[in-house]
Amino acid sequence: MLDYKNPKLIVETSTLEPGKVAWRSPSNLAIVKYWGKHGVQLPRNPSISFTLQSAFTETLVEYAPKKSTDQGIELEFFFHQEPNEAFRAKILSYLEGLTEIFPFLRQLELRVHSGNSFPHSAGIASSASSMSALALCLCSIEDTLFDSLGDDAAFEQKASYLARLGSGSACRSIYGGLGLWGETALQEGSSDLYAVPFQEAHEIFKSYQDDILIVSRSEKPVSSRAGHALMEENPYAPARYQQANQRMQRLLGALRSGDLEVFGQIAENEALTLHALMMASNPSYMLMQPNTLEMIQRIRAYRADTGHPVYFSLDAGPNIHLLYPQDIIHEVRPWVDAELALLCEENAYLPDFVGEGPEEI
Repeated sequence: MLDYKNPKLIVETSTLEPGKVAWRSPSNLAIVKYWGKHGVQLPRNPSISFTLQSAFTETLVEYAPKKSTDQGIELEFFFHQEPNEAFRAKILSYLEGLTEIFPFLRQLELRVHSGNSFPHSAGIASSASSMSALALCLCSIEDTLFDSLGDDAAFEQKASYLARLGSGSACRSIYGGLGLWGETALQEGSSDLYAVPFQEAHEIFKSYQDDILIVSRSEKPVSSRAGHALMEENPYAPARYQQANQRMQRLLGALRSGDLEVFGQIAENEALTLHALMMASNPSYMLMQPNTLEMIQRIRAYRADTGHPVYFSLDAGPNIHLLYPQDIIHEVRPWVDAELALLCEENAYLPDFVGEGPEEI
C-alpha cells in the first residue's frame, strides 16, 4: 500500500527564506463517470476523462517561516483577489489532513491566491482544477525545500495522490490528454490511489473539441460531495458500478480505434446515467434545467440531419459539454453560435479542447 507519510519533512525555519510557487491546472470531463466512493476518497468504479485546456484554475501559494509557536496551520485564502472564508475553511481542513505527509505545513505561514477561468460550483469540475493546482503547488514546495521528488513521474504520481484526497476527480487533471483513475485489469498500472495517463488514444482524440455551453452560472443546489454520499443508499448503485466497468471496456476499445460512434454513445449514456442516479437518490434532486434538455434535443437533431459525429456530455450540473472532432469545427461552431449559444446564460459558452495538462507559472 502506497504511503507518503514522512516525519522527516521538517524545515529549519531559522534559515528558511520566504518563497512562492504557482500552477495552472485544468478541469477535466469524465467520459465514464466516477459517482460513488468509499474509504478515503476511493472510487467505486474506474473512470476516464479528457483533460481540458481553457477551463483552468490558477493557484499561487506564498510561504514563509511561521513566527508563532502554535502548532496549527496558518492560512490566508483569496479567491479572485477577495478573502473567501468558506473556501479557506475547506482548504484548511484539507491541509490539516496532509500534515503526516507534509509536517512542514505546521511550520509555515501560507497565503493562497486562487482563481478560475470559468464559473465555480456550477458543474464544470472546479474542484478538479482547484485541488489539482493546489496539490501541484504543495509538491513543488516539497521539492524546493527537500529536493525529494527528482523525476517527473514521481512528482506527478504524488501530486495525483494528493489531489485525490481533496477531490476525487482532481487526480485525473494532473495528466494531459486522457487520465484514468481506478484500479482495473483493463489498464496496466491503474490504481484507486492516483490516476495514470492513458496514452493509447487514436490521433483524432488528441485534438478533440469540448465547447462548454453554460446553461447556468449559479452554484448548484446539491454539491458533488453530497451526491456521492447519497449513492450509499441508492438502490441502483450496484448495477451502476457493474455498468461502468462494462462501458469502460468498450470505451477504451473505441478510444484506441478512433470509433467516434461508440465513443459518442457511451459519452451520452454516461451523462444521462449520472443524472438518472441523482433523480433516483433519496432525497431525489435534479440539476438539469429546461435549456439543458432543449440543447440535448437540438444536438441529436443536428447529428441526425448532418451525419456529423457531434455528441454531448454533462458533469454534475446543468451545463452541456459539446464533443466533436477538430476537423469539423468550421461547420459545427457557426451552428453553436446560431442555435445553442442562444440557450446559454448571457449567450455565453467556453470553447475548449483536449489540453496538454498543468503548467507551472
